[in-house]
Amino acid sequence: MSALENESVKKVRAALQSAGLGDRVQELAATARSADDAAKALGVDKGAIVKSLVFVVGEQPVLALIAGDRQCKADALPRALNLEGEVRQCDADEVRAASGFAIGGVAPVALALELPTVIDVRLKRFEKVFAAAGHPDCVFPLSVPELKRLTGGIVSYAVAEEAAKA
Repeated sequence: MSALENESVKKVRAALQSAGLGDRVQELAATARSADDAAKALGVDKGAIVKSLVFVVGEQPVLALIAGDRQCKADALPRALNLEGEVRQCDADEVRAASGFAIGGVAPVALALELPTVIDVRLKRFEKVFAAAGHPDCVFPLSVPELKRLTGGIVSYAVAEEAAKA
């Protein structure tokens, strides 16, 4: 069975179509479980990959959409989202409960819960970025203005920093 027929991917495809963006979801020949994998599979800069990260601020799950070559500054999330409380990254079960997706395929659309969302401004370096589409083998392209419109996210300069060199 094609990953495009996966129920989570179908939800993403339907959300994109209902937003007037058409069916953009692509199934990749290689996995896109990580930003590195997705960039290699697509032949694009790692920074053009949207990492969808789920955190909790206080009791509120939130979504941080970070450029693939950057790391999230979790301590900046409360201020960026006008929330208060301790910040922690969600575990796999919490990610699934909040987003409706498993880690490695968390899409920024068709979420299980309505999540306050922040978008790393560094994604704007690219005309087109690629986000997970509900499955580790599926992504969809979009512009940052489309990402902002779809998610209602706040674009921030403060939520990401250069990733540590490996």
